[in-house]
Amino acid sequence: MSHTRQTSDHSPWPTILVIVGAGILAACQVGKVPMALSQVQQDLGLDLPTVSWLISAFAVVGAAAGIITGFAADRIGPKRMALVGLVILAVGSGMGTFSGGASSLVVARIVEGVGFLGVVVAAPTLIALFTPAHHTARAMAIWATFMPVGLTLVMLAAPILNLLSWRGFWALNALLLAAYTVLFGYVVKSQAVRTVQQRPILNDVGETMRASGPWLLGGLFAAFAAAYFAVFGFLPAYLSERLTVSAATASMLSAVAIAVSAAGNIAGGLLRARGYRPTQLLYAGFSIMAICAIGIFNAATPAILIIVLCGLFSLAGGVIPVVLLASAPHSAPRPALVGATMGFIMQGNNIGLLIGPTLTGWAVAKMGWPAVAYLVVIFVCVAFLHIPKASQKLHRSLAAND
Repeated sequence: MSHTRQTSDHSPWPTILVIVGAGILAACQVGKVPMALSQVQQDLGLDLPTVSWLISAFAVVGAAAGIITGFAADRIGPKRMALVGLVILAVGSGMGTFSGGASSLVVARIVEGVGFLGVVVAAPTLIALFTPAHHTARAMAIWATFMPVGLTLVMLAAPILNLLSWRGFWALNALLLAAYTVLFGYVVKSQAVRTVQQRPILNDVGETMRASGPWLLGGLFAAFAAAYFAVFGFLPAYLSERLTVSAATASMLSAVAIAVSAAGNIAGGLLRARGYRPTQLLYAGFSIMAICAIGIFNAATPAILIIVLCGLFSLAGGVIPVVLLASAPHSAPRPALVGATMGFIMQGNNIGLLIGPTLTGWAVAKMGWPAVAYLVVIFVCVAFLHIPKASQKLHRSLAAND
């Protein structure tokens, strides 16, 4: 069965906020490793390239199975998929609590990655169903804040980490995820969604794979995520070393910088509403990210300017996912395949999350922190090469809701 947009006399926003909350809590699981990097390294005796896999392992499953998860969400229903994702996240975080070494912790992170994928594919699909068409861009702009808000909240929780240790913090997250699963099921179950008959799954797979929109959105999201997490995946460690501050202070500074991305998400939605073209916003966002990365990882950059550039990097980066996510419902081959299209986008996001930190950990170990800027520039250039080659298709898919 497939899902169509619901109609209701009640405001959808309370339910949408609960759905966004699930994404925020899932994003906290992404950010808890960068924040706890020093403690994990010391406790388990790991080097930087190995620790980078703890960040990237989260994305292994999503990099390979995003579209499959999207089809599963279309089949079993996005609400069930989100609930299953939250449960798996809780299990993975609980597993991490008892990890005795790098291998077991990587496995736990992969389990968490499965749950994260389920939530972030299902949640925007639910939002698209519950939101009136004329509010789609606004709702997706709010949804796009889930990652920066989650990363910010978990980094602001550094004092709790210091109190509980990283293992206790993993256990706390497992409990929060379990509790939120109950809340999510209670709130979202009251929303009735009409269903219609789906075609055989092989037909749906072929139709989605032949469409240009999902490929374009997924590819651009991969370039964005690789650049974003190349910087923010290691920012607490970099700031601690570069500014000679404590790990807790570095986490707080990183949290402030990441929080600015939420403002970028909202700004992206407003700029789209004011008529700015998708390609204009993408070129501007990617360009500013590259310029800021060069300044952040330049040894001659003053400390205060580094903080400013981190905020600007985050602000510009926040515009990009809004442009891409708001276009997903309009880029699906047909409404019944919105979940599959979201799966494409999340597969791109996870490929970027896998590539960015992995290459960064290796490059920094070989060439030092300036290598991060080189990688960001490369990722941005990949995006730039991709946009003009498919400019007409990109314009049609991203401007469909103008």
